Amino acid sequence: MIPIAKPYLTADEAKAAHDTILTGWITQGPRVAEFEEKFATYTGARFAVAVSNCTTALHLAMIAAGVKEGDEVICPSMSYIATANSIKYVGATPVFAEIDPANYNMDINDTEKKITAKTKAILIVHQIGMPADIDAFQALADKHGLVLIEDAACAAGSAYKGKKIGSHSSLVCFSFHPRKVISTGDGGMITTNNEAWYNRMKLLRQHGMSVNDRVRHESSKLIFEDHIEIGYNYRMTDIQAAVGIQQLAKLDWIVAERRKIAARYLDAFKDIDCIQLPVEAAGYFSNYQSFSVLLKPNCPVSRNEIMQKLLDLGVASRRGIMTTHRETAYKTAYANCHLPVSEAAADNSIILPLYIPMKEEDINTVIDLFRKIIERNL
Repeated sequence: MIPIAKPYLTADEAKAAHDTILTGWITQGPRVAEFEEKFATYTGARFAVAVSNCTTALHLAMIAAGVKEGDEVICPSMSYIATANSIKYVGATPVFAEIDPANYNMDINDTEKKITAKTKAILIVHQIGMPADIDAFQALADKHGLVLIEDAACAAGSAYKGKKIGSHSSLVCFSFHPRKVISTGDGGMITTNNEAWYNRMKLLRQHGMSVNDRVRHESSKLIFEDHIEIGYNYRMTDIQAAVGIQQLAKLDWIVAERRKIAARYLDAFKDIDCIQLPVEAAGYFSNYQSFSVLLKPNCPVSRNEIMQKLLDLGVASRRGIMTTHRETAYKTAYANCHLPVSEAAADNSIILPLYIPMKEEDINTVIDLFRKIIERNL
């Protein structure tokens, strides 16, 4: 079976985890601080806060931005459900905007139409690694006095207008889940240029504790902590951070290798007129966290038929990005929510295998089988 994805982990990561375990410091400690510093430097952000996953990162970002009960946050429905859930966690209401089918990112014109007196923030998603138009959304947020938050779960290593994702705005949330370009098993990171928000999120991730364990442990004087406000246990472990440090050092190489595979797919499928391929406009640089193909209405084979035939022939695939408003947890409350562009894109797109190292024969197999199925030769 050719899998849809798998993390690129080597003996370097295993040794880093092993060595960290033997230090005796395995919870949030010096390796976490090192990972944060290196990730901030990599992205060009002033600060970085490591957390347990991207969902908790988004939750803390909502709190830092001042989003609360009664507020509205505009976001795409076509995104993993954690995007909307993070808004619900603070008692606010997700307001879903349409997407641009060329890149699956939120449509700025529809976003502006959804702004009301209750809108507090705009949450953009860099879908499957393709950057959204950050400058345009920042200008829109500034125009209406809103906070811009970036869900960059899939975008580590991607770039927008020559700068890595992570420094363009003041709240950017990343994921290190195994399906992402780099992984710590699970884990997340928030980058910010706002020092007050940075300090607040560091406080909240560790139960609102005034002095963290590392500072207390390293101090030569007796220190008693206080719990300043009700916080959360959103810490990353030093074991995860040690793996993350090794992964981060390889990130640019990993992205370069992923882009080579994406280029193979783009070239192999460019003459198939019934599909739409990813579009990387000038100034946009994707890490190709996933490679999604959109079937046009004239495609002779259905999405599900293609996926089943690929599976029968030993190739995994995945449906396109979900639409949150049609999931059971949301569909009753959003029964009157109609997003035809998002729904069509979700129902007619397929994610093909892309990971490193991916054998040349496996790349060729995916290309050959996909073409034959689309052309009804299988």
